[in-house]
Amino acid sequence: MSNYAICVVGGTGAEGSGLALRWARHGHNVIIGSRDGDKAKAAATELNALLSAEKIRGASSQEGVEAADVVVLTVPFAVQMSTAEGLREALRGKILIDVTVPLVPPKVFRVHLPPSDSCVVAVQAMLGDQVRVVSAFQNVSAHKLKNLDCQIECDVLVTADDKEARQVGIQLAADAGLRGIDAGALANSVVAEALTSALIWINRTYKIPDAGIKITGLAG
Repeated sequence: MSNYAICVVGGTGAEGSGLALRWARHGHNVIIGSRDGDKAKAAATELNALLSAEKIRGASSQEGVEAADVVVLTVPFAVQMSTAEGLREALRGKILIDVTVPLVPPKVFRVHLPPSDSCVVAVQAMLGDQVRVVSAFQNVSAHKLKNLDCQIECDVLVTADDKEARQVGIQLAADAGLRGIDAGALANSVVAEALTSALIWINRTYKIPDAGIKITGLAG
């Protein structure tokens, strides 16, 4: 399988930094991207310390996206669209994996879908056919990702209109120690996006930190 140059935009946050850490350990060339390049470099230094190796670098989001094959968007819903729009030209010809969940604080345990039904579908519509958008990783517990000794019992629903891009998402799930499930067209992203609020409710109700999903009936 291929190794990629991956820019994690918003990689200073919990989800993005955890994914970056696991992909770097697997051998991918990982860049932490942030509006604040110095903040990105500090986050990269912290992650490299966990790896005991210099495998991750920090950069401005623009610089990181330009250098990447695959871009992973891990920013809050409130700035998802503006962030993607600001990087539109640099994203041309690339795969964008969008991890966004349409959470609306303070009631994050209730589903708040945008008018398009899927916030990732809305990004694809805005960016156009020059960018192949994938939806994935919405239902993974962020706090476990940075624990490299932890085997995370959670499947990842991967959706995209482009079959090849969808397979890249599935590969990157495996490279992060997760099982990626081909869940079809990008329109199906609405399932994973809405499910996140239900998982947050389950966490609160049952006093657990990391409810996830497993797809039954599949081998492996």
